[in-house]
Amino acid sequence: MTAPGEIRRSALPLAAPDDLDPLLERVGDARYVLIGEASHGTHDFYSWRAALTRRLIEEKDFRFVGVEGDWPDCDRVHRSVTQTGAESPYDALYGFARWPTFMWASEEVVDFCRWLRRWNESRPEERRCGFHGLDVYSLWDSLRAVRRYATRHLPEQLDTVLDALHCLEAYGHDPQQYGLAMRLLPDSCEKEVVDMLSAVSAAAPEDEGGFAVRQNAEVVAGAEEYYRAMVRSGPESWNVRDIHMADTLDRLTDFYGDGVRGVVWAHNTHIGDARATDMAAAGMTNLGQLARERYGDDAVLVGFGTYQGAVVAAERWGAPSQVMRVPPARPASLESLLHATGLERALFVVPPAGDRPDWYDRPMSHRAVGVVYHPDRERWGNYVPTVLGRRYDAFLWLDRSEALHPLHGEPPEDEELETFPAAV
Repeated sequence: MTAPGEIRRSALPLAAPDDLDPLLERVGDARYVLIGEASHGTHDFYSWRAALTRRLIEEKDFRFVGVEGDWPDCDRVHRSVTQTGAESPYDALYGFARWPTFMWASEEVVDFCRWLRRWNESRPEERRCGFHGLDVYSLWDSLRAVRRYATRHLPEQLDTVLDALHCLEAYGHDPQQYGLAMRLLPDSCEKEVVDMLSAVSAAAPEDEGGFAVRQNAEVVAGAEEYYRAMVRSGPESWNVRDIHMADTLDRLTDFYGDGVRGVVWAHNTHIGDARATDMAAAGMTNLGQLARERYGDDAVLVGFGTYQGAVVAAERWGAPSQVMRVPPARPASLESLLHATGLERALFVVPPAGDRPDWYDRPMSHRAVGVVYHPDRERWGNYVPTVLGRRYDAFLWLDRSEALHPLHGEPPEDEELETFPAAV
C-alpha cells in the first residue's frame, strides 16, 4: 500500500493561479491542452479550469477554447466574445436550452466568457480567441442552421439540403426516434446527409460563416451516425462521438491556421487517455487517446479529482437538476488515497515513465460523476479503473468541492438516451 508521505512528496501547492507555474512549464510549446473535470456540476473544476485557460491565453497565445457543448449554442457564445457589439456572454449562455443546460449556462462560465470578451477587445480581430462546441448532439439545430445559410448564400445547394431535412423530418424531430426506427427499417437518411455535407463543404466560402456552415453540416452527419449507433449495444456510439470531437479539433486547427494552439474543456472520461482505463478493453476510444495518437507530445492531458462535497446533477436524463451531496470516496480509490495525505488542494505534474513513484502506475478506481448521478451507488458505480500516470500528464486535486451555480432551471425537454459511462 502506498504511504501518504510518498504522495505528499509528489504534490505541489495549489492555492492560487500562480501555483500553476509548474503546469505551464510542463505545457511548454505543446499546441493542445485538454482540461478535464470529474463531474459536469462542480464549481471548483470550472474555476480552476478557467484559471489555467486564462494563463494559457495570456502567456502562451492559445487561440481557441473547444468545449463539450453543441456547436450552434457555442457559436452564439463565440460571437459574444469575439465580435464588437454582439450580445453579452451572459445573454448568449442564458439562451442554452438543451438539457443539461447547467453544463454551460452557469455563473462560472459567464465569468470566464466576460473575461475572454475583455481580453479580445484589446486584440486585433485576427488574433482574438474563439469559443467553440465540439459535440455531436445538435442534429436539428445544426440542420436548421445549414438550411438558413444555404437559403441566403448557397441557393444551388438548397435542394440537397432540403432532401436531408425532409428525410429526417419523416421520423419526427426526436433524433432518438430516428435511431429506434433504424432497427426496424432497411433505409436510413445516411445518403441524403452525406450528399448534403459534400455539397455544402464544396461550395461554402473559406470565411468564418463558411466554416460555421461546414461544421454544422459535419455535426448533422455525425449526429445521424451517432443516433443510428445508439440503439445498438456496444461502444460504437461513444466512439462516433469522441471521433467527431477529435475531428472538430482538427478542423478548428486548420481554420485558425498553422501553429495555432487550442484548449479543450471536457469530462475526464473524454480527455483522459482511454488506454489507461477499462474503456479500451471495452472497445472504446476517446478524445484524449486520439489527441495523443494524432499530436504526440503536442497534447497535454489534465485531470481533476475530489474526495467529497456537492455537485449539480440529475436523477435521470432530462430530469430537473439539483444540488446533490458527493459522499466520501469509496475505500481503495484514488480519491481515498489522496484524501489520506491530508492535502486540501494539490497539483501533480506526472514525471516521465521510469522516473516516478510507483503509485502513479498502480491501477485504482477513479470517480467519474456524470450529469446523471446516484450518490447511493458509490459502492459499485461511478468509478473508472485508472492508471493515473498514464491517463493524464497532470492532475489537480481538490479534497472538498462545491456545486456549480446554474443561471436558470432546466426547461422541459424530450428525453434523449444516456451516454456511457453515466451520461458524461
